[in-house]
Amino acid sequence: MGTRRVVITGIGVISAPGSNAREFWQALLEGRSGIGPIQAVEPGLLRFPNGAEVRGYTPSDYFEAKEVDFLDRFAQFAVVAAREAIHEAQLAWTPDLRQRTAIVTGSCVGGQSTEDQGFCDLYANKRNRVNPLTIPRTMANAGASRISVEFGITGPSYTISTACASSTHAIGQAFWLVRHGLAELAVTGGSEAPFSLGNLKAWEAMRVVSPDTCRPFSKDRRGMILGEAGAMMVLEPLEAALARGARIYAEVVGLGMSADAHHITQPSIEGPTRAMAAALEDAGLRPEQIGYINAHGTGTLANDPTETSAIRSLFGAHADRLSVSSTKSMHGHALGAAGALEGIATALALHHGVLPPTANFTTPDPACDLDVVPNLARRQQVEYALSNSFAFGGLNAVLVLRSHPS
Repeated sequence: MGTRRVVITGIGVISAPGSNAREFWQALLEGRSGIGPIQAVEPGLLRFPNGAEVRGYTPSDYFEAKEVDFLDRFAQFAVVAAREAIHEAQLAWTPDLRQRTAIVTGSCVGGQSTEDQGFCDLYANKRNRVNPLTIPRTMANAGASRISVEFGITGPSYTISTACASSTHAIGQAFWLVRHGLAELAVTGGSEAPFSLGNLKAWEAMRVVSPDTCRPFSKDRRGMILGEAGAMMVLEPLEAALARGARIYAEVVGLGMSADAHHITQPSIEGPTRAMAAALEDAGLRPEQIGYINAHGTGTLANDPTETSAIRSLFGAHADRLSVSSTKSMHGHALGAAGALEGIATALALHHGVLPPTANFTTPDPACDLDVVPNLARRQQVEYALSNSFAFGGLNAVLVLRSHPS
């Protein structure tokens, strides 16, 4: 079968800036950050006080009590976002479509809160046994499996774990499945809920988390801010979407992947450059056709100038004409869900003709000399955009999206 054009027809988000896709986008437009004091652990236990948590989330608003028993917070977020995306896409399910639908999700750390509680029971509370549902709650594919059960989807379903690139790899593979006719539809994205004491202590030990907020590309940036989220989208062939009159947010036109083969935590210039170049090649585009990049933009001392150098390495003089922003300044670094949040932010930017800003921006850094859309959203219609994810372990994934005339 030949290749098909693939479009996004449904989106769903639960995140710190907003508990659904509309609220999420509105916060990005306003440059409003979801970062605040961490509520999941007692104050004073961590060197860093702030995170991008989903506040006011009550599982019973979304699930029956017996369902909550089986689902860690990260898996609940995956399901909540998938429900919204599928509802938005207004799909007419048939037995054949269910069989020909793929689910591809990304998660970096899986059921952290369940795992933490198990270790507390075992080592701190000296109990001889842990919750019998610990394994199904902690497995990284719990979200994908629950989505499959809830919607009766019986096509290929799996989860990718590549640190901060997990959901970008997931969306890219889902895109390829639909493009090449291996699936008629895909539900794809990622979820994460890393706010357990043990995991937060592990991040504290790395000394890359900011003591105040996330200000990517600013000279006075002090590190990343952890976030949690669920972010999912529905992908389908353009022809099918047009035939049923579906709303189209954007077209996915390319995926690029690479490995740095360099260092487990320190970024390189060459790996990200190769991933962006591979994405353009997959999309059949020239660098000068790109108008916007949703950057990986973590706000760490090492990442931002390295990503700037990678962009300049590939785009040359055109880098001065690119708009580049990091929405992590508002939704935090949601690890395995980050790429899905940013992919959706990019799709919405193309759909609405507005580029989300880099919030919390203060002082320009000569080492990050790009147009970073500081603090205020920018009305600008762009045809092609990149969404970058560059993960620990040197694993990189880049999506290319194209605007679709509404």
